[in-house]
Amino acid sequence: MLRVALIGSGKIAKAHALQIRSVAGCELIAVCSRELQKAKDFSERYKIKDYFDDVATLVTKARPDAVHITTPPQSHFEIAKLCLELGCHVYVEKPFTLNAKQAETLLSLAEQKVRKLTVGHNQQFSTSTRRMRALIHGGYLGGSPVHMESHYGYDLGDPTYARAVLGDKNHWVRSLPGKLLHNIISHGIARIAEFLKSDDPQVFAFGLVSPFLKKMGESELMDELRVTICEQEQTTAYFTFSSQMRPLIHEFRIYGPENGLLLDQDHDVLIRLRGRKFKSYADTFIPPMLFAKQYFGNLIGNAGRFLARELHKNSGMEYLMKAFYRCIREDAPVPIPYHEILRTARIMDAIFDQLQACGSQSELAARARSVAVAGFQPRAAS
Repeated sequence: MLRVALIGSGKIAKAHALQIRSVAGCELIAVCSRELQKAKDFSERYKIKDYFDDVATLVTKARPDAVHITTPPQSHFEIAKLCLELGCHVYVEKPFTLNAKQAETLLSLAEQKVRKLTVGHNQQFSTSTRRMRALIHGGYLGGSPVHMESHYGYDLGDPTYARAVLGDKNHWVRSLPGKLLHNIISHGIARIAEFLKSDDPQVFAFGLVSPFLKKMGESELMDELRVTICEQEQTTAYFTFSSQMRPLIHEFRIYGPENGLLLDQDHDVLIRLRGRKFKSYADTFIPPMLFAKQYFGNLIGNAGRFLARELHKNSGMEYLMKAFYRCIREDAPVPIPYHEILRTARIMDAIFDQLQACGSQSELAARARSVAVAGFQPRAAS
């Protein structure tokens, strides 16, 4: 029986607790929160034997084989480092760490301690994503990816999180290096990072605060981001984060020398994009028919997976957890390779460094304009 402990008692911790309890051969034995009463309430709700308000005490007394860290990102590094040093395998919610240096330290420590470590990029393990990965590895693209596009929409009208962040000037999200973006975009960036070869691709980022947020008096939290990623092997990628475009899609496109694939995360749909065109007017009639056939096939497949209880809101998380526990039991490779975790962290570092630099330049330019205006005095009438 694999003994698992949960560190954190917030919204995402609840999803973890439910999935951990559903995995055969796994027991959720303890929970930890900074406030002991919250840990106690959580333990009673999910029928967990022990509860603590100190991580070191939890590990030494409850002796879990693995821990799940679901606390705010600022604490991920220190908690994960402590748990690895005390001999635990560690599952860290996204974002993995605050920066690539912390990520590299944790990954090196996991190898040194011969412990398994992963990050909660559960969207990489949805049923449609796994089917996409199988096609790519089977050669459907006709070679290495030429270009990728990752779109990640986010609803700032969600009162459970976004409104709380917007209304609280001291919210922990505001102290992250990338603020709101930092806590969200790793899902979309990780999709691209999986299929890159270079560990340090070129990154060009542009971000802004939308007019929607500006009307609400917000000036710090960027909610629109556009990123171009390039590597020497001639693979390029675009990443788009938006809270304002409609529909708010979560979509990934990948193109190879021969064919492409479209992944629609919201509807768990995977569409094959044929590289060759049909002759003459056939190209206006046959493709719509083939697309309709594929969408219908996705409908039938999703219905079957739903009835088999393989398709649900947290199916990706469930699959990732099972894969992580399996790699612990069998000493098998981790579900997300360490170089992908580090590559994602490095791309995010590059994005936030550029956004901070642009922000500083914008402030200087604004000050210069205000000084110029203040220094201009109209001539008195003669």
